[in-house]
Amino acid sequence: MKYNFDEIINRVKTDSVKWSKKHLKDNFGDESCIPMWIADMDFRTAEPIIQAIADRAQQGIFGYGHKSDEFLEAAVKWQKKRNGWNIQKEWILFTPGIIPALNFIVETFCNPGDKVIIQSPVYYPFTNIITSNGCHIADNPLVLNGGKYEMNFSELERIAQDSRTKLMILCSPHNPVGRVWTDDELQRLGEICLKHNVLVVSDEIHSDLIYKPNCHTPFGKISEEFKMNSIVCTSPSKTFNLAGLQLSNIIVPNERLRKELNHKLLAIDIDPGSFASVAQIAAYNEGEEWLDQLIIYLQANLDFMDKFLKERIPRVKLIKPEGTYLAWLDFNDFDFTDIELQQLMQTKAKIALDDGYIFGSGGEHFQRINFACPRRILEKALKSIEKCLEGIN
Repeated sequence: MKYNFDEIINRVKTDSVKWSKKHLKDNFGDESCIPMWIADMDFRTAEPIIQAIADRAQQGIFGYGHKSDEFLEAAVKWQKKRNGWNIQKEWILFTPGIIPALNFIVETFCNPGDKVIIQSPVYYPFTNIITSNGCHIADNPLVLNGGKYEMNFSELERIAQDSRTKLMILCSPHNPVGRVWTDDELQRLGEICLKHNVLVVSDEIHSDLIYKPNCHTPFGKISEEFKMNSIVCTSPSKTFNLAGLQLSNIIVPNERLRKELNHKLLAIDIDPGSFASVAQIAAYNEGEEWLDQLIIYLQANLDFMDKFLKERIPRVKLIKPEGTYLAWLDFNDFDFTDIELQQLMQTKAKIALDDGYIFGSGGEHFQRINFACPRRILEKALKSIEKCLEGIN
């Protein structure tokens, strides 16, 4: 069927944190701000998913769920079809989202005082996860080279060889800079971590949202050695706009690592809820047509934004993402402090964006914008930015 991503859906009274007037007022100063911050989309999901949830609701019984064979096999088939990665259903552990999973992983495989590698500017909850578990951040900042971010492998090697460094959280594709890492980049990273006995935890939540000619490679697919030294975190939540269902699949091929992590999860006793279970099955088995249309629309939104900025606000540079629906906007050509830039976006442009500095080193003077919305909303936001920058030297 043909999906209409131009449809504007009123989400204000749907308990949406993104569109909550109270949240916008408390955190961005104005309930009328256009919300383009948190990473969920303003599109209806695929019709088979909606129908599957509706059918389950009609049953009228909402008891405990579990990881059925159908639930697990849907994830197995999806990885094979989209990424050519042959995984086994026994490798999959369920968690209610990737952020909880990362907390469980750091708590399980690190001791207080250990170091965990991240690559800033990066998804800011990583920092809280590490420090709240008594660990230290070992930052391996990305390098912006000619408008494209690259890994600093020499610095990564130096950090990894510290005996206190136990784990690396890899963001793949990277949020917020939008890089889709190449096989060569992943190979170099994997070799360094393997050499120094650093466990790689690859957050691949955005891995289905890739723009041609880029191609996502699951970290665990690269080699047998990497597979056994990795935990790969996946979910249909970003792909199909299901974040509110609290659903993720943590792929742990190494039996020893899997048993250790599962021991932690069994103590908490968590399984997918009824709606999460049927949603994943429908998404992975019947949602690909919707996803293919979505990516075409997102690519058109990205091209629209790129053209708009180059023609009308050329001092705002777009770091064009290779994946995700999040764009990284560079305001370094202006003489703003981070707080001045924040206030300008919130009080004058009246747009709720994520401030770049919260993503850590290298995020200063940037803003992250979510362009997974109807084009009219994106255009309105860009025009607001254009207007608020008029006359500024």
